[in-house]
Amino acid sequence: MAVNPNEDTEFNDALRKHGILPPREPAARTPSPPPSPTLEETLDDLTPDELRDLGEDAADDETERMIERIRRQRIAELQRQQKARFGRVYPIGRDDYTREVTEASRTTEQGKPAEHGTGVVCFLYKDGIPRSNRAFEHVQILAQRHPDTKFVSIVGDKCIPNLPDVRIPMFIVYRNGEVLNQIVAWGGDRERRIEELEAVLILAGAIVPQMRAPPKDDRRRGSDSSEEEESDDEPSSKMRSAATRTNGKTSKNIRTAKVEDDSDSDFDI
Repeated sequence: MAVNPNEDTEFNDALRKHGILPPREPAARTPSPPPSPTLEETLDDLTPDELRDLGEDAADDETERMIERIRRQRIAELQRQQKARFGRVYPIGRDDYTREVTEASRTTEQGKPAEHGTGVVCFLYKDGIPRSNRAFEHVQILAQRHPDTKFVSIVGDKCIPNLPDVRIPMFIVYRNGEVLNQIVAWGGDRERRIEELEAVLILAGAIVPQMRAPPKDDRRRGSDSSEEEESDDEPSSKMRSAATRTNGKTSKNIRTAKVEDDSDSDFDI
């Protein structure tokens, strides 16, 4: 009689005991069920707004506090990502213009209203022009100071054919795919300070000013300081006054210097 060594019988057990049959292979273990996801893991894909709504419906105070803690961590992480969004000047060519300027200005950060868009400053320059070189230094600093705004640079006549040197440097401000302002011949009438350029770009709509910590001297003065508190959404009075001195008034096309050729400053790009 043929013996099936795989059968689970007393006869086969006796044969294995005497070494006639090899030991049986151990039965495969049933895998343990995966652990239940933690609360943090179940909330991974939720936005801060969704977390806030979920916290309001929490079953108990402890769960609500935990969700609020996760929400704050999520907001802090988003803020860190936003700060690293740009932060420098991106050189571009004419073929890059639509993608890096017009289309980029239509992009809205997470957590912002859909119509907010992105402020993009296109800086047209030319090497060898002192006012253009100074403006480039200011632009590099402002790009680091305002990383939510995208700064790009391009040689003036590479962007606009036959652009006269008298109109250099030039700034074209975009948001939501639209040209908000043009700033022509910046520094052509006199040397300009970085604070003036920053103020003009704020009023032009390229930069949304952020709350900054006051200088140490102001913190020590505390309530004795006569300066008014600034909000996150409005330019400071100092910036407003700087822009007023620069432009006299805010208009669709901001002209910062009187040039001999006073033709329209809108160019085909």
